[in-house]
Amino acid sequence: MKGPLCWSLPVLLVFFQPWETQLQSAGPPPCTARPLDLVFVIDSSRSVRPFEFETMRQFLVGLLRSLDVGLNATRVGVIQYSSQVQSVFPLGAFSRREDMERAIRALVPLAQGTMTGLAIQYAMTVAFSEAEGARPRAQRVPRVLVVVTDGRPQDRVAEVAAQARSRGIEIYAVGVQRADVGSLRAMASPPLDQHVFLVESFDLIQDFGLQFQGRLCGKDLCAARDHGCQHQCVNTPGTFHCTCDPGYKLAADKKNCLAIDQCAEGSHGCEHHCVSTPGSYFCRCRAGFTLQQDQRSCRAIDYCTLGNHSCQHMCVSTLGGPQCRCRAGHELLPDGRSCRVRDLCNGVDHGCEFQCVSEGFSYRCLCPEGRRLQADGKSCDPLLPAGCREGHVDLVLLVDGSKSVRPQNFELVKRFVNQIVDFLDVSPEGTRVGLVQFSSRVRTEFPLGRYGTAAEVKQAVLAVEYMERGTMTGLALRHMVEHSFSEAQGARPRALHVPRVGLVFTDGRSQDDISVWAARAKEEGIVMYAVGVGKAVEEELREIASEPAEMHVSYSPDFSAMSHLLDNLKGSICPEEGIGAGTELRSPCECESLVEFQGRTLGALESLAQKLAQVTERLEDLERQLANQQ
Repeated sequence: MKGPLCWSLPVLLVFFQPWETQLQSAGPPPCTARPLDLVFVIDSSRSVRPFEFETMRQFLVGLLRSLDVGLNATRVGVIQYSSQVQSVFPLGAFSRREDMERAIRALVPLAQGTMTGLAIQYAMTVAFSEAEGARPRAQRVPRVLVVVTDGRPQDRVAEVAAQARSRGIEIYAVGVQRADVGSLRAMASPPLDQHVFLVESFDLIQDFGLQFQGRLCGKDLCAARDHGCQHQCVNTPGTFHCTCDPGYKLAADKKNCLAIDQCAEGSHGCEHHCVSTPGSYFCRCRAGFTLQQDQRSCRAIDYCTLGNHSCQHMCVSTLGGPQCRCRAGHELLPDGRSCRVRDLCNGVDHGCEFQCVSEGFSYRCLCPEGRRLQADGKSCDPLLPAGCREGHVDLVLLVDGSKSVRPQNFELVKRFVNQIVDFLDVSPEGTRVGLVQFSSRVRTEFPLGRYGTAAEVKQAVLAVEYMERGTMTGLALRHMVEHSFSEAQGARPRALHVPRVGLVFTDGRSQDDISVWAARAKEEGIVMYAVGVGKAVEEELREIASEPAEMHVSYSPDFSAMSHLLDNLKGSICPEEGIGAGTELRSPCECESLVEFQGRTLGALESLAQKLAQVTERLEDLERQLANQQ
């Protein structure tokens, strides 16, 4: 918004010299027969330059010299406004023109925004009050408001100007240069052609000054005759019209007033409830809703966005307030906010022969290593012979791509990943490999089901681009649990009992919490390995890894010495297999050491049982022989 009264300097100088000359030669003031309560509202925004502000002073002084001012004549008040409103002097402050001019010359601009509606509201409720010097309505002294502005208001003016006019205040709107004509017309009293002025040239300024004087000095027909208005009479040049107090409307006879119930008229536009007030109304929403910016429409309150629900998992907004809910497989605790894993195995007769594992809203049965689940989903096959069946693994690698790794080391990490791929039996039916990179965010480089050969996987690894930025390990673990091992990403269904293995590679401390999702990964049956390099934190590695940590945690002091970690990984996953060149990473079922141990143990027990039976038979024969001899 530009400053008030932004007229060009040559035009202003031309205007005010003849204007003051006219005033000096005009003789006695022309408005001696018609007292007024006159308030000037002056736009005083920050863009006003010093010579422009001086021009505004001269403008006010020039108008004052054309009026018969005094307590029993015309009373004058001056208000300036920008983002706030300031009373320069009220209507009852001065009775002498010299005192008014002195106050105007001491005026200092506020130099802020342009809140015209606020200024009109102040004039209506404060400046034209009897406490500020306005004469009682019973005396029928016309109340005139002159608003001088240079641009578009930053608030609403139409409604407050209409209220002021309904209270009998006659409004003149004077715009300077780039003033918004629509706003001027919304403020001014009818007829608009006599109350709206856009000052752009000397002729218009002179016309405004002369016309303004003529309008102010016209005969007051409201005072001169019995007008018959029930509430208020408003004088206009050559005539008058009646207006009503707030909360009333003019009857068909144009003189009497009828009470207004705007809510009953049905034109309020309120979505829920309309509440009548004297001369106006306001909209109100039902419980659980809030009024929107248009002051008519209602929308449901989203209590969850207020940030104070304290729900551990999910917040659901209802009309009565926020309610907490838990994710699938969890149940809400009595505090109404916290969640815990729902353990169906402890709440139902699951019938599992060996072990029951809760999974969300269901559960499944597990068998010991080397034994398979039968068709009934509860019983286990007898112990499988040594060697087991050909194993399968779904392996997801989480690779740290944070800024601390550095580009050259990231290339070493990719080589390390490809060395892992080298000892895997990669195929759609064998081992499936997926890769996720994380920093401040998480990106799936390729899912489990995309590549069916080791060569394809290695080529995709080499094409991975370094992300940089932070280290959000907890976010990566969450992504792995919720997305990477889903069937949509290529993981095989749980019913096939294909082992799921996660390997996290990181070089430093996580910038977010890892505990929740590290624990969740293990709850989901994912076997977790943690590989740390350099400044990796041992406590975090142990928290990520499955138990025992000695078999699932590996560490290297720098990136160039990571090759020995391959041997550690092979030995951890398949401890009975050789760790020399050519050793392949097999599924846990192909690691035959445990199966062989169980087989040998059962075989030994069976052999002992047979020998015990033979000894028992011999003892029984001896007892029979002794009995016969006796």
